[in-house]
Amino acid sequence: MQKVEVAITTEFITVDKLLKFAGVVDSGGQAFQLVLDGLVKINNAPIHEKRKKVFLGDKVNIDDQIELTVVAETDENI
Repeated sequence: MQKVEVAITTEFITVDKLLKFAGVVDSGGQAFQLVLDGLVKINNAPIHEKRKKVFLGDKVNIDDQIELTVVAETDENI
């Protein structure tokens, strides 16, 4: 499984924006389809909300292929 840290400057990011920002999908429509197909989990819990909030420290799993960990942006990870 590919593991990637995604640095954000805000308290949270919606899952559709996270998937686009991380380069997992090219569009919000593709992100929504992954959620509707049941392929996205946050902290090992399947999600069904297309605009679910993802907070710092959360782990987002996409089809057991990619794991995104949301971290706070620092000078070290810019």
